[in-house]
Amino acid sequence: MVSELLEESGVDREKLRLAKRQILEGVILLCRWQLERMEETEAAEPKPRARRGRRIVVE
Repeated sequence: MVSELLEESGVDREKLRLAKRQILEGVILLCRWQLERMEETEAAEPKPRARRGRRIVVE
């Protein structure tokens, strides 16, 4: 039924494969862009100094 509906609307397997590929490439591009932004943010922020823990006396 779904394949008949797609066929009637003019969408064939090749068009679906192309659309799927474009969507996946878009997701990959978005992920790469987000990673670049994270790296830029990490490079711009000063590294926090290592803090030592407090010693607590337990009775």
